[in-house]
Amino acid sequence: MNESLGRRLWRQTWPMAIGVMALLGFQLVDSAFIARLGTAPLAAQTFTFPLSFLIIGVQVGMGIAIAAQLSRVLGAGDDARARRLGSLVLGVASIVIAVLALLLWSWQATLFPLLGAEPASLSLIRAYWGPQLLSAWLGALVYFGYSLFRAHGDTRLPGKLMVVTSLINLVLDPLLIFGVGDWQGLGLPGAAWATVLAFACGLVLLTGRLARHDWLAWQGLAAEARRSAPGFAGIAAPAMISQLMPPLAAMLSTRIVATLGETSVAAWGLASRLETVSLMLVLALTMSLPPWLGRCHGAGDGATIRRLMRLAARVILGWQLALGIVLAVAAPWLALLLSGNPEVRDELALLIRFLLPSYALLGLCMVVVSAGNALGWPMGAMLMSGARLFVCYLPCLWLGSQLAGMTGLAMGAAVGNVLAGTLAWGLYRRRRPAAE
Repeated sequence: MNESLGRRLWRQTWPMAIGVMALLGFQLVDSAFIARLGTAPLAAQTFTFPLSFLIIGVQVGMGIAIAAQLSRVLGAGDDARARRLGSLVLGVASIVIAVLALLLWSWQATLFPLLGAEPASLSLIRAYWGPQLLSAWLGALVYFGYSLFRAHGDTRLPGKLMVVTSLINLVLDPLLIFGVGDWQGLGLPGAAWATVLAFACGLVLLTGRLARHDWLAWQGLAAEARRSAPGFAGIAAPAMISQLMPPLAAMLSTRIVATLGETSVAAWGLASRLETVSLMLVLALTMSLPPWLGRCHGAGDGATIRRLMRLAARVILGWQLALGIVLAVAAPWLALLLSGNPEVRDELALLIRFLLPSYALLGLCMVVVSAGNALGWPMGAMLMSGARLFVCYLPCLWLGSQLAGMTGLAMGAAVGNVLAGTLAWGLYRRRRPAAE
């Protein structure tokens, strides 16, 4: 039975893993291209990461609620309600992200100085932030469409479209950043405009495929909103709070790193991009596993839930630890590939050596949090997110930076990740459903 379950989990996860690898890979290459423009543009982009993560946090929180509630309704066999619910949440979620993007645009003059950005960085950020917010909104629309497909058990199409949009972005990036022929390109804003065009193409393709399925309905939405709002809010609110904690932690960590200088900020930005790429399998599992867990939860199948979680934990720990060790050994060459500045390379290599192996425990924590929303304990998942960041990660990060500068910061972040993973698995073991 375990072998069969493993094959099913693999079939659900590998398309998302490839898609996530492509999507996050282009973001890493995006930062590598920007690094060729100089340390100042790379540092400017890094200052935008926490606010971009804020949008992603709201987006992922709503996506978790969409997938969890839809999977439970589908598990109960109520297809008509699933169609109404799908239409409702897609529309509302898109409006929420648009409003958030407009607020972040209007507050940029206040927010970026709070993160430690100097006047020279602010001028670079101002030109980049507008198209970056537009790309974030388009990316959210695409992501919500992916959530609908995942709730219906289709992970292949989202994986394929992630690859397509990533390839489009990779082609456009050097053209729009550096130019072609006599045209000098757009510099830093060119990276954002490349992403805008890539996500716009992905949205067109996604809409065309969605039109082929009978997954949406436009009748009875008002009544469905009244019926589903409490349940959706009960999942979405804790999930969004959980997902908003990382952006807040990113803001605080960026502020801590900014005290070490512009070079450290640039190295931290590249390390952040590399973190997401190295966690591609974990991120794929957080997308493919919760809808399956939600269907099992709706059917009362606690035994399958326990087997799935044990299998996911073994995969994450084995894969992430092996990958982390390999990349830690290759840290000098990887840093050389990503940055042309010797000082940035040295600090990036230091971060890679300490952080990458610790992502095995970080990945375990991430999967436990995503599973908690599907298994009906969103408050526990929210509290676990808070403990990971504000009890385990940030205190260790700050203390390490105070004691030993960049070396201490890297060590502190790694220790925080290990503590978080250990705490999360202990929480799951106390809350897991009965096997019988």
